[in-house]
Amino acid sequence: MNSSAVISNVQLPGKSALLTRSGWSAFIVVVLVLCVVAPSLNLLLPKTSLFYLSDYAVALIGKIMCYAICALAMDLIWGYTGILSLGHGVFFALGGYAMGMYLMRQIGLEGNYKSNLPDFMVFLDWKTLPWHWSFSDSFGATLFLIVAAPGVVAFVFGYFAFRSRIKGVYFSIITQAMTFAAMLLFFRNETGFGGNNGFTDFKRILNIPIATPSMRMSLFVLTSLTLLGFFLLARWLIRSKFGRVLQAVRDAETRVMFSGYNPLGYKLTIWTLSAMMCGVAGALYVPQVGIINPSEMSPANSIEIAIWAAVGGRATLIGPIIGAFVVNGAKSWLTVAYPEFWLYFLGALFIGVTLFLPDGIVGLVKKLRRNGHDA
Repeated sequence: MNSSAVISNVQLPGKSALLTRSGWSAFIVVVLVLCVVAPSLNLLLPKTSLFYLSDYAVALIGKIMCYAICALAMDLIWGYTGILSLGHGVFFALGGYAMGMYLMRQIGLEGNYKSNLPDFMVFLDWKTLPWHWSFSDSFGATLFLIVAAPGVVAFVFGYFAFRSRIKGVYFSIITQAMTFAAMLLFFRNETGFGGNNGFTDFKRILNIPIATPSMRMSLFVLTSLTLLGFFLLARWLIRSKFGRVLQAVRDAETRVMFSGYNPLGYKLTIWTLSAMMCGVAGALYVPQVGIINPSEMSPANSIEIAIWAAVGGRATLIGPIIGAFVVNGAKSWLTVAYPEFWLYFLGALFIGVTLFLPDGIVGLVKKLRRNGHDA
């Protein structure tokens, strides 16, 4: 048998479905719960009802879903590409600031000083808007900046870092230095971002009052759909040839280079996409929480994103989302019940997961299911 005949008989792996039948069923159930059931429980039921979903719960779940988008973005670069970033908080904050600038312009003359300028600019005796606020009154331009600002910063940073083949712990330290430098920059009043107070006291979005129950629920549903959409996008990417190359870069980058692939383009693409996802999460976070300030860029916040991914289970996509809900749900309870113990709990959780659950919650569930089947 000649070689051409052998090659023709080779069976290449077929293209697998994005989700299994049971996976699509679970996905549809989640969509219905978040986009139909939750709004009904909040808007239609009386507050005295046992099944009423409070405004506090809506805001909390919406905030955690924004965090889950960041955790998903972290999984793409850390879980599947082997790049641990400790600076993704800066991309989250850039998207938040882009949305915050628009919301500040929507206040108009309703501010404390009755000026077209934001209150903090009037307080600092500024006479005109700085150049980087030029298009902040345009919703279309804001949508562009939400993805462009973190995307451009990530692309420029990543290009020089990856081209220099900086990786491992050195890359993590540099990203942490980046977010710390950005935080110090935004703390300065002369940068035009509100200094340490940031932006708050938002009134409207698209000329619609932002504090109404219908707008609050609209943002909740939009965040839900965005998270689910990013999950499908991430799953499609990982199951494609592009995703297989990313995993090969994670496992043996030198071997990938010897195989004729240039890791720079793959790493830079997923790094930039991950940053843009965080920017979108930040933009959805700001109108729901009602504030954005430089503390969102603190290194501790970026470290927490990595913890969410580790707790849920890296390289699983669904794991980091679960991790974001578990950790932030515990944080919401502990910071009220035992505020002095929260940081100790977070540190112990990360150490415990690293030592005893290296595959996170999802890995533990898979292990228990395998043990059950073997028994």
